Amino acid sequence: MSLIGKEIEAFEAKAFQQGKDFFDISSEDLKGHWSVVCFYPADFSFVCPTELEDLQEQYPALQKLGVEVYSVSTDTHFVHKAWHDHSEAINKIQYIMIGDPSHQISTSFDVLDAEGLSQRGTFIIDPDGIVQSLEINADGIGRDASTLIDKIKAAQYVRSHPGEVCPAKWKEGAETLKPSLDLVGKI
Repeated sequence: MSLIGKEIEAFEAKAFQQGKDFFDISSEDLKGHWSVVCFYPADFSFVCPTELEDLQEQYPALQKLGVEVYSVSTDTHFVHKAWHDHSEAINKIQYIMIGDPSHQISTSFDVLDAEGLSQRGTFIIDPDGIVQSLEINADGIGRDASTLIDKIKAAQYVRSHPGEVCPAKWKEGAETLKPSLDLVGKI
């Protein structure tokens, strides 16, 4: 069953962030603002650092939209710090890295695979903790974080303009649609 339109399940975990070191985090920390939760298989791997570095490149633009970013793998917060300290790509990361060694978060977001690793899942969560968008890629397919900007702008627009929807390839400032019987068969 899809997670779209559902509230995220409660969780508590340990996290690492550059400049803060280790701290506790919970599902409540993802509420009150827009969130992107990016699951990935493992630290010290191959495709994952390219994705997380790409996400860091988009982080300032996401922050300007009021979005906080959280990366999650089944590694511990200690491993996140070690990876941060030893990888040029990961050393750039300023967003929060959540450890999920208990698999609770990965299971609740339905991204845990048979080997106990998180799949490449990206979730956009609104300020109420409701999943508005999700994408899950196969292990060998890296993501492009730049696509998040337009998706978040569309989700924010729809939230603030009830009764309007954003068509395919919608960009900020473009025309939206107001679903009605008048549009049926005319698009």
